[in-house]
Amino acid sequence: MTSRKRPTNVPSQSVGSLANRPEARRARARTNLAGYLFVSPALLLFLVFIAGPLLAAVVLSFYSWDLLTAPHFTGVANFVHLVHDPVLLASLRNTFVFALASVVSHIGLGMLLALAVNRKMNTIVKYWVRTTFFFPFLISWAAVSLLWKYLLDPNMGFLTYYLSTIGIHAPIWLLSPKWSLLSLIGVDWWHTIGYTFVILLAGLQTVPHDLHEAAMVDGAGPGRMFWSITLPLMSPTLFFAMVITFIGAFQIFDPMYIMTNGGPGDATRSIVMYTYQTAFRSFNVGYGSAIALVVFVVIALVTAFQFRMSRRWVFQ
Repeated sequence: MTSRKRPTNVPSQSVGSLANRPEARRARARTNLAGYLFVSPALLLFLVFIAGPLLAAVVLSFYSWDLLTAPHFTGVANFVHLVHDPVLLASLRNTFVFALASVVSHIGLGMLLALAVNRKMNTIVKYWVRTTFFFPFLISWAAVSLLWKYLLDPNMGFLTYYLSTIGIHAPIWLLSPKWSLLSLIGVDWWHTIGYTFVILLAGLQTVPHDLHEAAMVDGAGPGRMFWSITLPLMSPTLFFAMVITFIGAFQIFDPMYIMTNGGPGDATRSIVMYTYQTAFRSFNVGYGSAIALVVFVVIALVTAFQFRMSRRWVFQ
C-alpha cells in the first residue's frame, strides 16, 4: 500500500488566513493601542521635559537672544566663545573636582558603612544606623544649604564656635579659596551619602553566604573573601553607584548658589550655576544654551567611558 503525504502548506496557509481576518487585525490594533496608551505618559514626559528642552537648547545655541528682543542668528559664534571663556574653564575644573571627590568619597566611605552595618548586629541598631544616614537625603538641598551656611558661619557658626572652645582655630570655611570647595564637598557627602550607603548595603545583602562559608572552610581570611568574593559580586552595584553619583554631582547647583554664590571669585562656581547665571542673569540665552550642551556632552562622554571600562571589571 502506498501512503499519501499530507500537504505541508495547508496548516501555514490556514494560520495565515486566520491572522489576516478582520477580527484578528482589530484585535492586534486594540493590543497595540493599549500598549501605546500605557507608554504615553512616560513618552509625553520625555518629550516635554527632556527631548523638547534638549532640542530647544541645540537650536538656541546658534542664536543670540536676551529674552526681550527677537533672536538673532549668530552661527557657531557661541561655540567659538566657549573655547576662550576663562570662567567656563574654571567652572568645568571646579565641577570635575567636585564630581570626582564625590564619587571617591561616596563609594569608599559608603562601602565601609555598608560593610559595618552588614555585619551581625542587633536589628534595632541596624535600623537606627540606616535611618540616621539616610534621613539627610530626604531633606531638600535648599534647606541643607541654609543649615550648613549657618553652621559654617565664621562669626556665629556652631562648628566654628565649638572648635574654638577646644583650641582649634577654624578656617573661614566658605570665604577661603582653599577651603570653600572642600567645605561644599563635605556638605554634599553629609547630604547624599545615605543614598549610596543604602544602595551598597542592598548589594551586599545579595552576596550569597554560602560562598563565604565555603571560603572560610578553605582557610580564606576576611581580606581574601572581600577581594575574591564580595567585591566581584558587588561590581554591578558599585558600577551603578558610580554612574549615578557622577551624574548627580556634575549637575550640582544648589549649595554653590545658596552658600557661596560661586565665590570667593570663581572658586566654587559650577558649570550648571554658570549656565543659569549666563542665561537668566546676563540674559544671554544663546550662550547659556551652548554651555548647557557642554554639560550634556561631558556627562554623555563620561558615562559612555564608564560603560566601556565596566567590561573589564564588572562581574556579570
